[in-house]
Amino acid sequence: MKILIVEDEEKISNFIKKGLKEEGYLVEVSEDGEKARNLIFSNNYDLVILDLMLPNIDGITLCGQIRKRGINIPILILSAKDNVKDKVQGLNSGADDYLTKPFSFEELLARVRALLRGKANKEITKLKLEDLEMDLLSHTVKRGGKEIILSTKEYMLLEYLMRNAENVVTRTMILENVWGLGFDTFTNIVDVYINYLRNKIDKDFDKKLLHTIRGRGYMLKG
Repeated sequence: MKILIVEDEEKISNFIKKGLKEEGYLVEVSEDGEKARNLIFSNNYDLVILDLMLPNIDGITLCGQIRKRGINIPILILSAKDNVKDKVQGLNSGADDYLTKPFSFEELLARVRALLRGKANKEITKLKLEDLEMDLLSHTVKRGGKEIILSTKEYMLLEYLMRNAENVVTRTMILENVWGLGFDTFTNIVDVYINYLRNKIDKDFDKKLLHTIRGRGYMLKG
């Protein structure tokens, strides 16, 4: 799942980004309200963590613009403003939750998970291809009823492949959606992790699901 952090304090955004990535989320950061608006309007995110005091467009205004655009993405406001009036204003602008600074990462993570669960209740919570199953809430993977233990990055790669099952995905597409924008496109890390994944989901099964499409990329198909 992809999360956008809109926060102009680099120390805070780096702290949140590091923690969320360790939990298996794909995370992007914007330090500017206007840039964040452009990202949200042109990309699909599962959650936005939004500061209020931002350059160019403040968080309250941005939140309102997102809702007026008809985008129903969960929004968690993260702000040093802790009085009731500010919280009410934030929630009335369209936010789903409000957390004040300073905060513990444990509480932030719990709120993130709760918002994503609420979003998932309206959407799919499991991905399935043949006898390969992925539970997006518990982050568990099974094939033929047997649990497969994946690393965080292996899980993220498999989720992307399953969401695009029966379609060819290129190395560049995988890098952008699993490792994030700006990752070195000349690295062979995609091939390395494809091999890791293939050994875990295909090696012990007669039917192979993960295929290399020569000269194009990879495809997960039944």
